[in-house]
Order: sequence, then C-alpha cells, then structure tokens
Amino acid sequence: MSNAKFEVPFPPNDPICDYLPGSPERASLKKRYAELKNQKIEIPLIIGGKEIKTGDLGECVLPHDHKHVIGVYHKAGTKEVNMAIEAALEARKLWSELPWEDRVAVFLKAADLLTTPYWRDTLNAATMLNQSKNPFQAEIDAACEVVDFWRFNAYYAQQIFEEQPLHSPNGMWNRLEYRPLEGFIFSIAPFNFTSIGANLCTAPAMVGNVVLHKPASSAVYAQYWFMKLYEEAGLPAGVINFVPGSGRNVGDPVLNSPHFAGIHFTGSTSTFQNMWKTIANNLPNYRTYPRIVGETGGKDFIFAHNSSDVDALVTACVRGAFEFQGQKCSAASRAYIPKSLWKEFKTKYVAEVNTIKMGDPEDFTNFFNAVIDKGAFESIKSYIDFAKQAKDAEIITGGNCDDSKGYFIEPTTIVTTDPHFKTMEEEIFGPVLTIFVYEDEKYEETLDICDNTSPYALTGAIFGRDKYAVKLAERKLVNAAGNFYINDKPTGAVVGQQPFGGARASGTNDKAGSYLNMIRWVSPRTIKENFIPPKNYRYPFMDEK
Repeated sequence: MSNAKFEVPFPPNDPICDYLPGSPERASLKKRYAELKNQKIEIPLIIGGKEIKTGDLGECVLPHDHKHVIGVYHKAGTKEVNMAIEAALEARKLWSELPWEDRVAVFLKAADLLTTPYWRDTLNAATMLNQSKNPFQAEIDAACEVVDFWRFNAYYAQQIFEEQPLHSPNGMWNRLEYRPLEGFIFSIAPFNFTSIGANLCTAPAMVGNVVLHKPASSAVYAQYWFMKLYEEAGLPAGVINFVPGSGRNVGDPVLNSPHFAGIHFTGSTSTFQNMWKTIANNLPNYRTYPRIVGETGGKDFIFAHNSSDVDALVTACVRGAFEFQGQKCSAASRAYIPKSLWKEFKTKYVAEVNTIKMGDPEDFTNFFNAVIDKGAFESIKSYIDFAKQAKDAEIITGGNCDDSKGYFIEPTTIVTTDPHFKTMEEEIFGPVLTIFVYEDEKYEETLDICDNTSPYALTGAIFGRDKYAVKLAERKLVNAAGNFYINDKPTGAVVGQQPFGGARASGTNDKAGSYLNMIRWVSPRTIKENFIPPKNYRYPFMDEK
C-alpha cells in the first residue's frame, strides 16, 4: 500500500461515447456544435489569469468551410511573452511549494468536469469545427484521451513522489525531494490533436512547474476552451499562460529568457531541430540545462507477410491511413504487400476506400473530412501531382483535390515499383498511402528496406499469422518504430496501455502518457539527515596500536 497522504487509484480508461443514432449524447453534441458554429468569439491571451488583447488578430475557421469564421484570437509578441514569463515565475513561488496531492487534485477535478455533458460537448464540438474531425475522432481525442492523460498522469506523479531511497542506516535518514524545474516550461502544441495540447502544458504543471502554452495557429479554438476549463477546475492564475502567436514572435523571446527551463513539443522535425540548435547556442545564458522533450514526424508503415488475414489488413490500411485525413504523426503512410496477396488485397481495398463518404463533420455519416488549412492542402496536393506525373507510380484511389469551399483531398492511394519512391520516404501528413508490392521470397530483404527507407521511427505494424515471420519482423524492425503493432493498425495509442513516442527523427521518445514522460519534469534533490554526526575527523585505521 502507498504511504502517501492521499491515494490516487490506478484509473480505468474513460469510456468512449459512440453517438449512436437516437442517443441523447448524439443530440446533445449536435446541439452544442450548432451553437458554437453560429457564434463568433473573441479569444484573448491569458496571462497571470488576466485577459490580454493585443489587436493583432488571427482567425479561427472551419477547414471544411474556410470562409466560415467562428472566432478571432489575439496574437502575442515579445512584450506579452515577457509579461507571461513574469506571471509564470510569480505563480511558481506558491505553486511549486503546494503539496503534490493538491496540485493533482486540480487536474483530477478537470478530468471529472470534462466527463460532464457541457464540457464534453464543448471540447468535442470545438475540435470538430476548427480541426474538421468526425465525432468519433473528436470524442477519442478531445474527451477520452484528455481525461486519461490527467487521471493517469496524477497516478504517475504519485509514483514519482513516493519513490525513495531503499535504505537509511541507523543514525541517519536518506530521502529524495522532487522539485519542479527552475524556471518555466514552454509547451508548443500541434493542430492535429486537441489532447496533445492539453497534455503538453498540464503534465509539467502537475508536478509543480509553470508553463507558457502556445497552440498551433490553426487550432487555437479548442485550446482556449481548455483554458476556461482549467479556470473552472481551480488552477491558480499564472500556472499556465496562454500565448498564441507566430513561432518567431513567441518562440524567440521564450528561448532567449534565462529562466527557460524546458520545452514540451509536438510538431515538425525541422522546427524542433531549429529550436534545439537555438537552445544549444543559448546554453551559457540559462540558469539550468533545459529539458528538451519532443515528438516530431513519422513515416509510418504497415508491413504484410503472405500469411496475413487480408480483410484485417485492408481495414488497418483504411483506418490507419485515412482517419482524420491522415493528419496524424502515427498515420499509415507506406505499406508493403506481398505479391501473392496483392490481387485479393487490391480488389477489397479499392472497393472499401470507394465507400468512404467525405464532407462536413456535422453530417455524422461522413467518415472523412477536410485537411487543416491551405498550406497543408497545397503541400499534400504537390505529392499527388508528383505521383500523377511519375512513370514508376500509379494512383488506384482518389487523387482529386478541391479547395473551393473546404480543403478537401480524396483518400489517395499510390502504388509504386520503387521502394524508395518520394512518397515512400517523405512525410506527407495527409490522406496519401503509398504501396510497394514485393516478391514473397524477398520478405527479409524487404524488411531491411523498410527499416532503412525513412529517417523516422515513430509507429509501424506487422501483419501475419506465421509466428516465426512476425517475430523476424519484430527483431529486424526493432529501431524502426517506438510504437510497434502486431496485426493492428499503427495508430490509436491509448494512455495507460501504449505509451507513445518514437526515436530517430521522430523525437526524444519520452513516451507521453507514462511515468517516463512525467519524470522528465522534476529535478530530484537528495537529502541526507545525520542524526548522530561524528565529532572527530579520525578514522579507526589511523590508530597506532
């Protein structure tokens, strides 16, 4: 049993609402979606608990109807970032000294609030609107996963604070104190997962840190609603400061501050690497070596052995590649299919993809929605256009793009004869799956190709019923994916079940949703208290007799 003053029990995962036709939760979500869609809110910065309006505005739009504006947000600059740093450091004085159980209580309350209809509907609807997610994707992301992060992280925090030296000899007491990092944490959230934004800022805060939180400019909307939820849960002012804005205008003054103590990041590989370089160059100016925790890109694979269940393989490819329009760092982006299964797989796969309905997430029959913004649309389209012109590739599904109303790109599948074709190697971050058909007898050789094709190592999956073949893939691809799946799609990691993160160019692999991530946000102090200190410097070996 725990020796803690209060016990945080090991939590269950939050149950998923299915939003079945005729269900009260479906009607409630639709109502909230309509309410938010038909109003336009003004989103301020939140610094030290106060709303700050700069007048430098950005828009919150619907990716599936990009002329529809649901909000405007104020952007931070150097002045506001410095205000936020001061507010965070002031809040740290009390927050860092608060008993751990009082800190986690705030987030346990936030988790309970998020399970209530108002907050669940609000965050799900916000995610559907501003990030163009269908209700099931929004439910898993903005509700279930956030609740899980807060409840499991509270449990992991308890584990950390309880871990003490195993031995204190008679006459002394050895103990460990877990301090927050000295300074503030900078959390940078991506557009694609509402839950990531909620976790990036709250995980360090839970163990006593103070945070400056910058959401992606294309997904400010839901993160603002979370700030309102933190306020209702009783989070003290200044613990998390909300500073949307451009990467340069916010990031530069943050990384130049001597009080910068760490970064909790999810986003592009190039951005992370550039920040790492800046941090390295600024090291002499910092009070402490900053903690750098980041999850970046992926070029995730599904590899099929000829013993695979074709129907399961087809479903994994469709869901893995096309849920949330492929805008997941874990999305299946390349697949390796044995020649002996290709004819059956292709027939079933193409037929399945052709049933996908695309459109507004307000229509719950749509599986597939819009990509996030014009920049993403044009980038993804460029890869499709490249494949259309290539002699060693063909498009077997999709290929059409239309941004006249929303940023819609059809679920697209490219088949190539070159395992190093551009779309087999480069991260696209959109609804594009590229398939390479290999000769069955070259299974092991193709596993080596899969391992060496991409600089990334985030997620991957092996399909097969031959245990020896599956085990061979597991061994050969040991460094190719931080999250590895057997007979399952390479997406959908669940907090408390599959801690998430990858290595190589995919990040620092600090495993969000686990003890391993939480331990990065504390700085232990060893304390030895001597009850009977010696009063003579001499040791026994010094006796003359």
